[in-house]
Parts: sequence; C-alpha cells; structure tokens
Amino acid sequence: MQVKGQSSAAADRMDVNQAKQEHLLALKVMRLTKPTLFTNMPVTCEDRDLPGDLFIRLMKDDPSTVKGSETLILGEMLTLPQNFGNIFLGETFSSYISVHNDSSQVVKDILVKADLQTSSQRLNLSASNSAVSELKPESCIDDVIHHEVKEIGTHILVCAVSYTTQTGEKLYFRKFFKFQVLKPLDVKTKFYNAETDEVFLEAQIQNITTSPMFMEKVSLEPSMMYNVTELNAVSSADERESTFGKMSYLQPLDTRQYLYCLKPKPEFAEKAGVIKGVTVIGKLDIVWKTNLGERGRLQTSQLQRMAPGYGDVRLSLEFIPDTVNLEEPFDITCKITNCSERTMDLVLEMCNTRSVHWCGVSGRQLGKLSPSASLSIPLRLLSSVQGLQSISGLRLTDTFLKRTYEYDDIAQVCVVCPYTSPES
Repeated sequence: MQVKGQSSAAADRMDVNQAKQEHLLALKVMRLTKPTLFTNMPVTCEDRDLPGDLFIRLMKDDPSTVKGSETLILGEMLTLPQNFGNIFLGETFSSYISVHNDSSQVVKDILVKADLQTSSQRLNLSASNSAVSELKPESCIDDVIHHEVKEIGTHILVCAVSYTTQTGEKLYFRKFFKFQVLKPLDVKTKFYNAETDEVFLEAQIQNITTSPMFMEKVSLEPSMMYNVTELNAVSSADERESTFGKMSYLQPLDTRQYLYCLKPKPEFAEKAGVIKGVTVIGKLDIVWKTNLGERGRLQTSQLQRMAPGYGDVRLSLEFIPDTVNLEEPFDITCKITNCSERTMDLVLEMCNTRSVHWCGVSGRQLGKLSPSASLSIPLRLLSSVQGLQSISGLRLTDTFLKRTYEYDDIAQVCVVCPYTSPES
C-alpha cells in the first residue's frame, strides 16, 4: 500500500517579489514520500487491579490496534509524514506540483517550470516545457517530478509560473524550496596485494542513517583489466548462501565487510609492465531499500590503489606445496618477469640456507629476457629442519649491467616428519 504525504512547511517559503502583487494563480508544492507504520503504546493491567478491564476495552475500541492482538505495538494503520523528512544521497526525490486558478477569470498561456539547483549544476525537472493555452476558474494544472539525488549538500527547488490575464498583462512569480541531502553510507576500502598478481579488496560499509536498511546488492564493477570474484558467500549443497544470512539487514551504525578478489585478465597478466602502472581497480555498486521498500542506489568513484613496485626483475611463485616431508625433495615453479625497459641476460644462482638446500646446478644461464617478458623455471629443493621454513637464497645476475638481485623469504612451507606417529 502506498500513500503520498506532504511536507508541512512546503508552501510557506516563496519569493519576496510575490508579496508585492496578488496573483490569480496559487502554487502548491508537496514532497511525495511513503508513510510509516503506525505504532501505539499498549497499557495493560491485571484484572484484580483498580482499573479492571478498562484498558483492554479501550484498546479493543481503538481503530489503530489489530483485532485479537491489541497488545501489539504495530497496528494495521499507516501514518502520513508530518514533516519534510530526510533525503539521502542515492534516493529518488519526488514532488507534486499544483497550480490552481483561485480567481473568477480565465487565465491563458500558463507555463510551469521546475528547476533543481545544486552546488554544481541546475537541472530542469519539468515533464513538459510547453504552455497550457488556458485555465478556467477553480481548475488546476498538476505535475509530478522525479530526480535521483547524486550530490550531497544544499538543494533548492525553484518553481516558476508565468501566465497572461484577460487584459493581456503578463505576470510571473516564483517559489523556492530549500532542503539538505545527507550521506546514507560510510564506505571505506582496503587493498591487499597477494604474492601473485591477485588483488583483494575489503569494503567496509556502515549505515549512518537512523533506520535499518535492507542491502539488496553490493557488487564490484572491475576495470577493463581485471576479472572479479565475490567472496561473500559459501557453497552448501547445490546453492550458495550469503555469509550475512538470508535476511540481509544493516541496522543503524552497524558496519559490514565485503571481500572481493581481482585477477588480471590473461591478455594483461602477460604484460608485467602494463600491470605495474595500474591504479584503477573498479567501482562499488550499492543498492538498498528502506521504509516500505523505498529504493536507493549509490556508486562510488573509481577506486584506486598504489601499485606495488617490483624493481627491474620480479620473482613470483606459480606453484609450491603447502606441506612437504622432512629430507625429501619437493618441486616449486618460479616465474621471472623483466619489469624494466631493457633486455636482460640473466644467470640464476642458488644459495643454501641453514634449513633449506637447493638441488641442481647453481650459476645456470637463463638467457636473454625481453622487456615485459616472463620465464617459468621448475626448481627442486629439500629441507633438513621441521616446522615452518622460509625459502630463501635465490640470486639473479644481469650480465649486461653486472647487477645482482637477491630474493629471500620468497615463501614459506610446512615441513613434517613422515615417520613420527601421532600420540594415542
């Protein structure tokens, strides 16, 4: 059920020029908004108390209570807004404009114009810019305007009416309606760079209004270089269930975290030089509903992050096991990328540490590597110490510039002893 209400102060503000002359037409502007559920405060007592059943009889006679459930706070009635109310960014502002002929004359060439003035622009909201040929006494011209609010701060609705009297005199007057647009959500973002080219985005969304919100959709629209995976649901049986439950409500001042994983598209992942300079990730698209299903939508500006610096040569891991056995060889795959703008001639050296020992020939020639090109190298090593061990000791030397690049703490691996039986 939808009922339209009006602001009590809507018709009280007008242009000072209007007071100098009585006009034949009257302008009324009312904000259209949805009602609220009526609430009452039930008062009860026991039968042995002095009032007896008086309170119960009064509540049964009250038309706002639910028959048979008179002690419920919520009733079956709706309440029209008694004031202008709050307007939040992302909501749709709707207003009813009526021009009534209060005189006994026929008025001609009536033109009604509605503009919305913001801090940065002036928008025409009128459905039609053509004039009405005539308006008879006690007749009116009605119009409904809608506007999706995209700016916060002060907004001024300017309604102007021009018309011609029977004597041919052209008259004009305006009314101004000022209101504030508030911020409904506080959005904060954090970026986490993985060992690979993946980027994890955490979005913290807080409801800073005074009423609950139903979060209909929170999605990330990635930039052209990335594919996105939402990490806000878990798979159970044949369906995916939201981590926030089936009823996705956000109470006032509550905060919720959303997580997304962005991975470079294959055509861009192979070009390390291109990915290195990328700072634009994408933008968040948030849709919510409030009182009686009123819908709001907010899109953030393009989210940016500081791209990690890899130097001239980047070394990353394409494959590494989580757990390995003590003193048993295991394989890893390293990816070497030339992030510079020159060709390199690389030599790979492997230096043993106290716990990790490399298997193979150190000082191997890798050959020439062009700018933005990559090379995958399988390596074998073993660990002589149990526990969580760090893989270190790789050295890359560019023979052209005689420059050596050291790579330590590349990754960690858990080393277990296969011969130790668990205690019973």
